[in-house]
Amino acid sequence: MAISGELEAYVIERLEAAGFEVRSRRMFGGVGIYLDETFCALMAPDDGGLYFKTDDSNRADYERAGAKPFKPFEGRTTVMSYYRVPEEVIEDGDALQGWARKARAAALAAPRKRRGGA
Repeated sequence: MAISGELEAYVIERLEAAGFEVRSRRMFGGVGIYLDETFCALMAPDDGGLYFKTDDSNRADYERAGAKPFKPFEGRTTVMSYYRVPEEVIEDGDALQGWARKARAAALAAPRKRRGGA
């Protein structure tokens, strides 16, 4: 199931209201989200949820909130370093700004994957 345009617009509006320059890109039925030109969020096609990039600096926030990691493949144990943002955080502009800033920092701190055979 693909993400509806209305849901995508709502999430972008909330992130812009939190003070970010937001750009989105459709991919694999979901949506990749860039905050201030850094890819650090996605909307999953299976549940429409917003997921932020995590690392050791912010993962505990999600775990305390009972949030789950993004699982790209049904029936597999593979998880990614993105966790679902709780609805109450999306609704609270100040909280959303803080969680999004931490997600952006996690994305910027992540090692870059090299492309090609170099």
